[in-house]
Amino acid sequence: MRRRGRLGSRASGSIDPVPAQKIKPNRIVQPLISALLVDDHRIVRDGVQAVLEREADVRVIASVADTDVALREAERLNPSIVLMEITMSGMNGIDATRILSDRVPGSRVLILSAHSSPIIVRRAIDAGARGFLPKETGADELVRAVRAVASGDRYISQTLAQALLDQREGARHRESAVEVLTATERNILKLVTEGKSNSEAGRVIGLSRRTVEAYRVRLMRKLGIDNLPSLVRYAIRHGIIPLD
Repeated sequence: MRRRGRLGSRASGSIDPVPAQKIKPNRIVQPLISALLVDDHRIVRDGVQAVLEREADVRVIASVADTDVALREAERLNPSIVLMEITMSGMNGIDATRILSDRVPGSRVLILSAHSSPIIVRRAIDAGARGFLPKETGADELVRAVRAVASGDRYISQTLAQALLDQREGARHRESAVEVLTATERNILKLVTEGKSNSEAGRVIGLSRRTVEAYRVRLMRKLGIDNLPSLVRYAIRHGIIPLD
């Protein structure tokens, strides 16, 4: 029986030795998928490696604890797939994904992270990641994702895909709400929520105080808002004014 090392984080910059993989008999061996594991927790790397080593078509060729070493190893080994955590000491996994996608375009990145909000998922995909899994993912789905990404497909876990769709639908709904406003109403909304009075807003856009007040009442009625604090929150949420 192969002896395992003691659990715990290894010093940054180290590369775990990867034993030769035994191919199980009487199984059809698919084209080999070579994998590079990148996570600053040794116990996570060991767990992922244990799952992948059960598969005849996957071989873990390196396991590293930080992104700088990961970039060097990816250039040296040109793995089929890189399983990357996002939050690590030094360069984060999203920035490393962007660099790796440029330097080693043949290596596809699958993010496996404890941080999986829709914003982070979208940033990772924009950086070049081909897939994203939360760390609570089961072993079977991890293997499916590895095979899919290594073959050139994208793979996002069902829960994360649904969260992205919900966020997109919410954004469309908010955009539709803003679109009911005329250009003048949107200008007045911006000026008023920036703290200008009706008179000050009128001077900026060349309207009287009473006209601005009428526009303001009308736009608030359209949006279903009846007080200034709620109007300010609405403007921030829709990017009409910045959140300082």
